[in-house]
Amino acid sequence: MIPLQIVLVDDHRLFRSGIASLINKFPQYKILFEAGDGEELTRKLTPKLKPDILLLDINMPKKGGIETAQWVRENYPDVKIIVLSMFEDAEKVLQMVKIGVKGYLLKDAEPAEFVQALERVAEGDVYYPEFVTKHLINNFHQQSQAVKLNARELEFLKLAGSELTYKEIADQMCISARTVDGYRDQLFEKLQIKSRVGLVLYAIKNKLIEL
Repeated sequence: MIPLQIVLVDDHRLFRSGIASLINKFPQYKILFEAGDGEELTRKLTPKLKPDILLLDINMPKKGGIETAQWVRENYPDVKIIVLSMFEDAEKVLQMVKIGVKGYLLKDAEPAEFVQALERVAEGDVYYPEFVTKHLINNFHQQSQAVKLNARELEFLKLAGSELTYKEIADQMCISARTVDGYRDQLFEKLQIKSRVGLVLYAIKNKLIEL
């Protein structure tokens, strides 16, 4: 099995060293390189030298995490970003989620939680702890969503809140996978949402599905 390539960006060398040591214990992951800030990352990252997963701090000199995440999403959209930060305030969390990061962890998280986040993101899923979910739900409650959805969009939205894959949703709705992608993209645009997690939170807020 080819190990997944990981890049670690943080201005604290001791913290980077500890994370790198933890990652190196697992054969399925490999540190591609490290960077002390976003500016160094942008110099090192190339189409031939890019990671599967980027572990990113928020507060860094020269080029901070938010600016760096935006740059990575624009230039290397297939790179999955996990934020490692000391901050859990709503503004920074929401900014990062809107940019499209796949995970958000506090630096004092347990190693087991860190490994779980890596596994989830590596599998194409997202990893948001409870405090991130709370910020997202509160943000949805603060926004008035005057969006009209048609019957098929509502049906898709409810199914998106289940454990069904997109292919299984297509089968249940008796439509093609491409049409399902179309419904998903329409809802992303209409609701200003960038992930399936966001669709689920919208459905919960509007009582289309129940926990």
